[in-house]
Amino acid sequence: QVQLVESGGGSVQAGGSLKLSCRASGFTGAGNCMGWFRQGPGKQRERVATIYTYKGTPNYADSAKGRFIMSVSDDWNTAYLQMNSLQPEDTDMYYCSAIKTPPGPWMCGDWGTSVGYWGQGTQVTVST
Repeated sequence: QVQLVESGGGSVQAGGSLKLSCRASGFTGAGNCMGWFRQGPGKQRERVATIYTYKGTPNYADSAKGRFIMSVSDDWNTAYLQMNSLQPEDTDMYYCSAIKTPPGPWMCGDWGTSVGYWGQGTQVTVST
């Protein structure tokens, strides 16, 4: 049973930073997709950053480039999202997602909620 547990959300002022963590259980090793997505009330789900955990480099949404950094632990089972220079428009529920042993790294660019595994989300609120 694959489970994803996010942590690290909270409330910060504009310009502040937060670091989200996503601990995955139920699969081990490299060669999976892991990603961060966000969605707020009445808004469409947005990809923030994704990665193929076997020698992959993160792919970032334009809104995240230069401000957010995605990384994965050495055992490939924890994903992090360091968020800097946060702005009110970053206020959302942030979700961790993973695809176990995808057919190839090409699948790790973006995926929908009907694919893979999803965590319960962690709320990020940025105030002015």
